[in-house]
This record gives sequence, structure tokens and C-alpha cells, in this order.
Amino acid sequence: MVAAVAAAELAAAAEPGVEGPESLPELALRGIEEFNRGEFYECHEYLEEAWMQEPRRVRFLYQGILQVGVGFYHLENGNWRGATGLLRGGATRLKEFEPETLGVDVAKLVRESERCLQELETLGRGRIGEFDTSKIPKVEWV
Repeated sequence: MVAAVAAAELAAAAEPGVEGPESLPELALRGIEEFNRGEFYECHEYLEEAWMQEPRRVRFLYQGILQVGVGFYHLENGNWRGATGLLRGGATRLKEFEPETLGVDVAKLVRESERCLQELETLGRGRIGEFDTSKIPKVEWV
């Protein structure tokens, strides 16, 4: 009986829609480290792998951080449309995990990413170079 319950719990943990792991996997942690260093291309590589390996809904947390990071990558390369589209999509994806998930202060990341998006929209395509990159947020822990 105990073995059957343990097997059922293990199966449930692997099903989409069930809460994610107790802590972030190494790939996700490395992706967040790269995000916080401003290495958004590398951030994408790690978080994409973590996202692809994770069968549960928490994979969308990784995807949201990845999208925000790629948005900032596009910002750095002067791609206004890519930056605004991915910041918008990433922030939307992350809202499901507010206020925090697995120790990540998701609400703060969403709020600060949306501020950046709003400023980029105000500046417009032609003035993207005026964006103050010191406003790019970090992923923080609660």
C-alpha cells in the first residue's frame, strides 16, 4: 500500500499542472546567474534547456525569465520590436507565478520588466538608444 501511494505521488509530480520541483534545477540557476550578469544570450541557452527538460508547469517560469532576458538582448542590439514583444510576452508569462515561486521574487521582476517596457514604448523605435540600461532588472530571491 505504501509503495502504491509513493508511486502515485511520483506520477502526479510528473504531470503538467502539478507544482514544480522543491528548488530550481542547476540549468535554471545558471540561466538566472547569466541573466543577472547581463549575459542574455547565455541566459537563453541555459533556461531554454531547463524549460525543455521540465514537464511540469514550472517550465513556464523558466520560459518567462528567458523571454524577458531575450527582450533585453534585443534591446542591446537596437531591435525595438523584438525587445518590446518579448518583454511583454515574458511579463505576461511570469504573472502566473507571482508573487514568488521557488524563491524567485517574480512580482518584482514583472513590475520592473513592465517599467522597462513602458519606457521603451514611450521612447519608440527611433529612440531605443536612449534607454537607460541601468534600469534592466535582476532576478532577485525572496
